[in-house]
Amino acid sequence: MDFLHGQESLTVIEWSLRAIITFFFMLFSAKIMGSRAISQLRLLDFIIALMLGNIIAHPLSDHSIGMKGSIISTIIIVVLYMLCVYLTLKWPRFRKLMDSDPFPLIKDGEILYKGLLKARISIEYLLAELRKEKVENVKKVALALWEADGKMSIFLDPQYEPISPSTYQIKMEPFDLPKTVITEGRINYQILKFLQKDEKWLHNKLRIQHKTNVSNVLLATIDAKNQLNVFLYK
Repeated sequence: MDFLHGQESLTVIEWSLRAIITFFFMLFSAKIMGSRAISQLRLLDFIIALMLGNIIAHPLSDHSIGMKGSIISTIIIVVLYMLCVYLTLKWPRFRKLMDSDPFPLIKDGEILYKGLLKARISIEYLLAELRKEKVENVKKVALALWEADGKMSIFLDPQYEPISPSTYQIKMEPFDLPKTVITEGRINYQILKFLQKDEKWLHNKLRIQHKTNVSNVLLATIDAKNQLNVFLYK
């Protein structure tokens, strides 16, 4: 077990053993910390990002450390990562270990305190997440789940769902993304050509409808109805 202690040089096998032990130690530590600690990353992605960042950074910042150990460690970590990804796809039990099933925090308008403890979040954090989704009242929530990546999935009670055209079976025009023809005073001639317009048409539109010229335009777009929407520098 000498490879666990500091030495002037290590063999390839010793470097590999160090990488393997570190990988599984980090995996275990991150699992213990919980999904909130790793923010919005999957467990495996968090481990690989953290370990590779440290492995690559040390030899680049310290001239006395050789690249051999970092290269070997990186290869081992990448192989372990790919192996874990493969096992996650092929073995349901391993997948459940890596990405635990979602569990409820709110159900039928009631906060489940055991769920908060399991997710390791406070009431204030829960309410903040609801506000981000523009939900001001817990009673409006039919179900809120804590996902494996540390995010919340919120489902409102049907009676509080916003009304949409589909509610009344109203047929709407298909969505069309406006095309940008001017950005920071510069004309996009490629888009103009695609829209079968020319520079003269654009200048006339700006002069007649907006009493301005291209140099004063921060952004100008054309929608599906050929309407020119202009945003000036202010």
